[in-house]
Amino acid sequence: MTDLLTHAEYQAIASDLNLPSNAFIDGRFQAAKSKKTFVSINPATGKTIADIAACDARDVDLAVDKAREAFDDGRWSRVHPGERKKALIRLAKLMKRNCHELAVMESIDSGKPVRDCASIDLAETIHCLIWHAEAVDKIYDQTAPVGDDAMAMVVREPIGVVGCVLPWNFPMLMLAWKIAPALAAGNSVIVKPAEQTSLSALRIAELALEAGLPRGVLNVVTGMGPEVGEPMGRHPGIDMLSFTGSTETGRRFLHYSAESNLKKIVLECGGKNPAVVLADAEDLDLVAEHVVNGAFWNMGENCSASSRLIVHEAVKDQLMKRIIARSRNWKTGDPLDPRHHLGAMVDKEHFKKVSAYLKKGKALVGGKTEQGRYVLPTIIDGVKPGDKLAQEEIFGPLLAVITVRSTDEAIAVANQTDYGLAASVFSANGKQALRVAREIKAGTVTINCYGEGDITTPFGGYKQSGFGGRDNSLHAHDQYTELKTIWIDLSDRNAGESVD
Repeated sequence: MTDLLTHAEYQAIASDLNLPSNAFIDGRFQAAKSKKTFVSINPATGKTIADIAACDARDVDLAVDKAREAFDDGRWSRVHPGERKKALIRLAKLMKRNCHELAVMESIDSGKPVRDCASIDLAETIHCLIWHAEAVDKIYDQTAPVGDDAMAMVVREPIGVVGCVLPWNFPMLMLAWKIAPALAAGNSVIVKPAEQTSLSALRIAELALEAGLPRGVLNVVTGMGPEVGEPMGRHPGIDMLSFTGSTETGRRFLHYSAESNLKKIVLECGGKNPAVVLADAEDLDLVAEHVVNGAFWNMGENCSASSRLIVHEAVKDQLMKRIIARSRNWKTGDPLDPRHHLGAMVDKEHFKKVSAYLKKGKALVGGKTEQGRYVLPTIIDGVKPGDKLAQEEIFGPLLAVITVRSTDEAIAVANQTDYGLAASVFSANGKQALRVAREIKAGTVTINCYGEGDITTPFGGYKQSGFGGRDNSLHAHDQYTELKTIWIDLSDRNAGESVD
């Protein structure tokens, strides 16, 4: 964990940042072919922090050409796995050396609290890079049981040129979730960061070159979805694309693939995640801590946020008192002040969207906004399972409370959405907790805690929360590789035959 600095120290770092602004292609920063730019705005101040290259299909073409060239000549794809490991570990070390710069850059670009950027996001990003780097020379290929007359080898090969389209809520961490296994496997990678949060991806690409990744292996193409994301989705030179973001946008990438080269698509999409508190839940103070953290961490701008509290009527009143008390400790304000747990909504459009949900119920806590940028932590009780507050992904610090009368009802309500990303179950009865965890349709279910697992466990969703693969764990490497069977005939069927 990175030690936190003072508010004044973070402000001083912010005022002295040398911010990248151009796309990073073939090992160098390059202006967009069109020479156009777009404005990157600090969500907490409304001020411009950089003019970023507004790339288009021509820049995507260039990035694909350079990535393909790098892949085909083997400068990265054919080097020993141990050498790739060393380069990725050097990148992690460089990020640690520049940790304060990266944390502040992330905070001013996204509106995230610097305390989270420094102590959580950056630490997990570095850990992710090291973990996948260390795994690359420890993943074994296989032989198949085909008998004595043949040998069959099942080998993994890097898939080629990989596209990664990132969300704005965890810019550094989602970058690492994708590029770490993709690069470890030997692929060339093209990253499209969210237009709201381009800075850290550009800086990390620069550090990657310094760490020894050859030019063309890691490229960052900045710009808007229609001008960069769609051309990547349709590009015949991209072999696989991994996307994290909304379900609506994820669907488009499936269309782009179907209408172009049938590139592999992996989607990690939305969630409407339940925290299910059963009648026998113990230590309600701890339950309240996990529920509040799950609902409000990262301003609720988190696909795995516990946005629904499904609570048994027998413990509801006791639990709600504790949740309300804890929620008041979550302070909102200047993201560069490490005393604040919540920062600004990422942009005006998102602020407007989240604010509209505050009017859809009576708030026990919050229900207010400040300065046209901040949404205060909000709890709304009396929500019905079919209400918009219980069905739609809000992506803000809003907890919808639903009361149930039985365990079976809790399971039914938990599954009553189009999503299935994450869930948590609180119960003192281990057998019952496991039964509920098995019956909830979600990719990750935690028991007596909120969380997403860790780097060793796969992360992704059921239903409309995911498609095609998983982030994290060794399973993440599978989606960035192709399986090849090599069959060797060892039979003696020609032995002893006469030749005329």
